[in-house]
Amino acid sequence: MARSGAREGGGRKLDAAKVVQTLDSLRARVSERFPDSGLAQVCAELTATARTTAQRARRLSRPYLGLRLLVLAIVVIAAGLEVGLFARLDWLASLNRADSFGLASGLESAVNLIVLSGAAAWFLLSLETRWKRIRVQRALHELRSFAHVIDMHQLTKDPTLVLGPRTSSSPAREMSRFQLARYLDYCAEMLALTAKLAALYAGETNDAVIVSAINDIETLTSDLGRKIWQKIMILGQLDEARPAS
Repeated sequence: MARSGAREGGGRKLDAAKVVQTLDSLRARVSERFPDSGLAQVCAELTATARTTAQRARRLSRPYLGLRLLVLAIVVIAAGLEVGLFARLDWLASLNRADSFGLASGLESAVNLIVLSGAAAWFLLSLETRWKRIRVQRALHELRSFAHVIDMHQLTKDPTLVLGPRTSSSPAREMSRFQLARYLDYCAEMLALTAKLAALYAGETNDAVIVSAINDIETLTSDLGRKIWQKIMILGQLDEARPAS
């Protein structure tokens, strides 16, 4: 199973390589048990997405050097302009002549320059955060879609179908009780690992918007997984109630 790794500051975060390894093992198990099934294909796609997610999560903690160099250039240029502006002001003459208008005009220009350069630097710094947020939200939407696709695969796998006769519209019964239990268990594992993939992003950012979106995915997969485990429990109860041969 996926394990956590050490993080700076004594915290813990998921080991992306272990998550990918766990999903790769699950893909092999699903393919061996249910070859050519839709669930096996979804698991293979989820595994490929896991590798991409690991790379994206690593890149999330890296700064956009171009933007930060641009911010540094703006700060340096603004500081240079401030120095030049203050150097051009004849402070002694303005004070001797009591030229309050000229002094106020010079100070106003300096203040405006500080405000504008600060606003430009803040905009560029926040732009990095917004760009990263958009990219992660797009990736999280993909994981959310995976959760719903997995849920659709288990939706018609109703363990109570073994209790009564089929109708013309009943889902096909192509699995034994053991196979149905394994199928549902694989779906539950895939949902849990989908949540783990989302959590990889939480280990690389403290953005409240991203963390909230990750929590939503964890809640979704937990709720869907709970429904699957209820079906597995029903199967277990049916096996216990079956008379011994």
